[in-house]
Amino acid sequence: MPRKKKSGSVGDKAAKPKPSNEPSTSKTAPERTESSAEPSTSSQKPEKSTEKASSSPSKDSKESSKEPSTSPSNDGKEPSTSNGASASASTSTTSASTSKQPERVPFNTLDLSEPTLRALKDMGFETMTSIQAKSIPVLLAGKDVLGAARTGSGKTLAFLIPAVELLHRLKFKPVNGTGIIILTPTRELALQIFGVAKDLMAYHSQTFGVVIGGANPKAEVDKLSKGVNLLVATPGRLLDHLQNAKGFVYRNLRALVIDEADRILEIGFEEEMKRIISILPNENRQSMLFSATQTTKVTDLARISLRPGPVHVDVDKEEATSTVSTLSQGYVVCSSDMRFRLLYTFLKKNLKKKVIVFFSSCNSVKYHAELLNYIDVPVLDLHGKQKQMKRTNTFFEFINAESGILLCTDVAARGLDIPRVDWIVQFDPPDDPRDYIHRVGRTARAGKVGKSLLFLLESELGFLRYLKDAKVPLNEYSFPAERIANIQTQLEKLLQKNYFLHKSAKDGFRSYLQSYASYSLKKIYDVNKLDLAKVGKSFGFATPPRVNLVVGPGGGKGNQAKKRKRNEDGSESEDVLEPLEPEGTISGEEGDENVVSRGGNRREKQRRIETLGKKRVEKEIFRKGREQKQQRQGGVQWSR
Repeated sequence: MPRKKKSGSVGDKAAKPKPSNEPSTSKTAPERTESSAEPSTSSQKPEKSTEKASSSPSKDSKESSKEPSTSPSNDGKEPSTSNGASASASTSTTSASTSKQPERVPFNTLDLSEPTLRALKDMGFETMTSIQAKSIPVLLAGKDVLGAARTGSGKTLAFLIPAVELLHRLKFKPVNGTGIIILTPTRELALQIFGVAKDLMAYHSQTFGVVIGGANPKAEVDKLSKGVNLLVATPGRLLDHLQNAKGFVYRNLRALVIDEADRILEIGFEEEMKRIISILPNENRQSMLFSATQTTKVTDLARISLRPGPVHVDVDKEEATSTVSTLSQGYVVCSSDMRFRLLYTFLKKNLKKKVIVFFSSCNSVKYHAELLNYIDVPVLDLHGKQKQMKRTNTFFEFINAESGILLCTDVAARGLDIPRVDWIVQFDPPDDPRDYIHRVGRTARAGKVGKSLLFLLESELGFLRYLKDAKVPLNEYSFPAERIANIQTQLEKLLQKNYFLHKSAKDGFRSYLQSYASYSLKKIYDVNKLDLAKVGKSFGFATPPRVNLVVGPGGGKGNQAKKRKRNEDGSESEDVLEPLEPEGTISGEEGDENVVSRGGNRREKQRRIETLGKKRVEKEIFRKGREQKQQRQGGVQWSR
């Protein structure tokens, strides 16, 4: 009788598992398609397009979409949602035309083991999505795959099912060590994949585990020494264990999976990935690389990690839009001083919904979470400054909640499968259309409906052109000013009375400007064009504080911005630190202009000299103290 087992068992010696014959594969059925008429807008007119539905294996979605119009005569309620909630814009109805859909391929047509089929049935999956139908037979045949699929397409099962089947066929045991390694960019995504693997392997005897930054490394080493057949990991922690964990048996590795490869490289793990691939055995190793975008770096990574002649699987290249048809997308244009008031009004009227709000920095998330909770809008927050235990608890609390609001950075933008999300709000706009697509991918997953709202300043409307080029259809939402809660005076008084909230607001204000200055699209996101008095009001300041940040030429994101992204997976701060040599100072006080700090380099040089002088003095004091201690203990007498 199949039995459930714990993720880890004791073994003391590694032995080579016996290879077995490749399983037979079945032909895949034609993909399911769904056509929908996109609503027209005043600013953009996306063409009617045919969409491929990336829906749940068990349900179909056939709903007419309601989109807010840009008419000035609307009543100011919130944009309407699929269940008839209140809206902040007037709506016009467009019916979705659907064509007859070919049947999807059931999992039981594949040559899968009984434990896997039983687990899939318990998980509620009976038929395959497009990416699964194209990838699983190829991977079961033992070939390498370079895959590309939009978010929410069922990619996780596309590589987990072949991986688990490989362990089952080879009869892996804990004593054999690790046979499958799955690499992901963030801790939360690693935990999510681990959770899916746990369900999928419920009736298998093989062991599984996860190693991530922020967790206890000694406990992880103990698990690895006992034998973890399927291992989910983040790159930094895996490399550390490969180099230092003596009991980690990985010489029998049979498959390497790299998920969200583009994101792994974006946040600065390129060197770690090269070192990991050079350490891992490549003999008889099957590799699977999945990436939402095919960049030069991803191509280079594929060249060193995959065997020659991999199978390319791309289910999106013929799609008319980059997002799923069940997602209603819109944007709103408002001035800087109205941004928080509009967000507050929106969240207050959607307390019974499940909403994710994206910010550009950890400090901004932290401040807005403290503020909203203080003024009776309960929210959760998730960002890179939190301890791992806090991040994990918050992540699973929001997953299990029927309703709620999550404030987060882009740490939650990629790969995470959070059920029943009604709204995605991008309070701080992304720097790249790809980031936008991944953010909105947290809703309308597996055929469900969802809505998104993008906040833009008047000066940021040029970003819509980039979204249009990326095949992202948006409508303009209208929010009349008289319908927005007038809480500015109360907000300013609150910050004046509450020292800790004032300090948090200052940190958030500084981080917002630093993040804005690091954007690569300088023509759209120009920090010098911001009205700092209005930005300060959005953070609750009557008169904004002064902050320092790099404003010099350079165009793209610098090392500090890269460090901020890298730390999404680490335990350190995500926010940019105060620059050592500021090229410019921005004043938050009204009437001030951007001024270049005169003598800044000279003062910094003097500060460094003083610091080095103090270190020399401290070193000399330490040396003399050590000599005196040795003399008292009858040690060696040093000559003067």
